[in-house]
Amino acid sequence: MKQIKMMLMAVVCMLIPATTFADDKPIAPDALPAAAKTFIQANFPGKKIIFAEKDYGDYECHLDDGTELTFNRKGNWDKVDCKTTAVPTAIVPEAIKKYVQTNFPGTLITKIDKERWGIEIELSNNLDLKFNYQGVLIGMDD
Repeated sequence: MKQIKMMLMAVVCMLIPATTFADDKPIAPDALPAAAKTFIQANFPGKKIIFAEKDYGDYECHLDDGTELTFNRKGNWDKVDCKTTAVPTAIVPEAIKKYVQTNFPGTLITKIDKERWGIEIELSNNLDLKFNYQGVLIGMDD
């Protein structure tokens, strides 16, 4: 009997974190942080937020043109995925823009993602480029 109680306690203890941390829940677009709403208005004028959610303190939203955006807790952008159209040039560091224009003329930057080690972009030719935060190319995946 004592073993059954101990096993039950172990199962309950394992389930508590799963329910406590399951934080992805839909939210109203108005519930996004002010910085995220400002970013969307400035970089995607005329686009409508069709879905937003809070996920472990971060925010994700989808625009009516298929663009997916991820923001940190403070509302600063973390990832912009425009699928088949170009990400707003205002958010791409100048060194990365120049590198792409020089080495891949005619291609679009369709995704940009901030990582701990730097910035990863995806081009319209499905090539992934990795840059450090100074804009120096450090890796490439196809």
